[in-house]
Amino acid sequence: MASLAMGSLCKPTSLLVSGVVKSSSSIATGTQASKFPRMSNFDTNESLTFQRRKSNNHTDQSFYERFTPLQTKKQKFELNAASANNHQFDATHDLLNPMEKTMRFVDALYRFIRPYAAVGTVLSVGAMSLLTVQKLSDFTPLFFLKMMQALVGGMFMQMYVCGFNQICDIELDKVNKPSLPLAAGELSMTTAITVSALSAVMSFATAWLVGSPALFWGFVGWFVVGTAYSANVLPYLRWKRFPFTAAFYMLCARALIVPIGYYMHMQTSINGGASLLSRPILFAVGMLSAFSVSTIFFKDIPDIEGDRMHGIKSLAIKLGEKRMYWICIWILEIAYVAAALVGATSPIAWSKYVTIITHLAMGALLWIRAKSVDLKNMEAVQSMYMFLWQLFYAEYGLISLVR
Repeated sequence: MASLAMGSLCKPTSLLVSGVVKSSSSIATGTQASKFPRMSNFDTNESLTFQRRKSNNHTDQSFYERFTPLQTKKQKFELNAASANNHQFDATHDLLNPMEKTMRFVDALYRFIRPYAAVGTVLSVGAMSLLTVQKLSDFTPLFFLKMMQALVGGMFMQMYVCGFNQICDIELDKVNKPSLPLAAGELSMTTAITVSALSAVMSFATAWLVGSPALFWGFVGWFVVGTAYSANVLPYLRWKRFPFTAAFYMLCARALIVPIGYYMHMQTSINGGASLLSRPILFAVGMLSAFSVSTIFFKDIPDIEGDRMHGIKSLAIKLGEKRMYWICIWILEIAYVAAALVGATSPIAWSKYVTIITHLAMGALLWIRAKSVDLKNMEAVQSMYMFLWQLFYAEYGLISLVR
């Protein structure tokens, strides 16, 4: 109400003067009425009321003593009607504005960390943690505590990697991904740098405080390859410019350094030691490697226009969209067939049948979906890319069932 009162006291001054001074000219000439559409009818009523009162001589009060209350009431109505369409007068809007800004900032921050990648991190921690479980009694409070430690540290490093990538790629994203909050101007560069830097520090601090060398060095490796993938300050950095260094980054982040760090953190904490030559961990590394290579190459297909403008020599540019598309699909199809063969050799019946049936079914689903995509429609290609991530998510769940 304070905002409305201030607006009513300050803004109407010019309208009051205009209503009184211009009224006679509006009646006489009709030229000023169009300039004050809200006051024109009111001016006519003023003159008629004044003439009626003067001719009848009902009172000896002055004109302004009689007229001012009527005018004030009329003006208040006009101003209140105007304020409905003008946020400058709207006290409710002014009160809700801080809350609205806060919600927009939270939404921008949520999109800044790339939710689909964050989901992958959560599932990676869960899958590698479950690989260490041998029996139901392994699900202890210590197990869940150690998994939460890995999850918190991993999410912070994920925020750093995604944030740093958008900071370095802001001009590129204005072409390829204009809806991202930094490219769209929803977040300032200062905010993006602050959030990314604090996220990296918090990730290292988490691993250091829990006393897990495997977790700490896993995050160090992720930080190094994530920075090298995006940074453009030294000749041998900016790995995303080259197909094989881009694939190496994805392998380290999604299949080798980081997942193995999670696994060793959990295995050492719960069982006292970690073996990297076990059947489940080798299967996990193989399947995650196939998905890592396929998704990192597939990502370049909808980004061709922006990559070409900024001199990035992706495989999609070198080989063409169609050829790159089917290479990525065949990588996953071969991986699914190999997974079914590995599952057939499992000594545990339930693990054998689950591994065979699920991987063959997902391979068939992938093939059907791939055949239906129009490669000339970049929205359809982008949708297919997100479908690959959904298969990636499902694979994390299947990995934990391999025995």
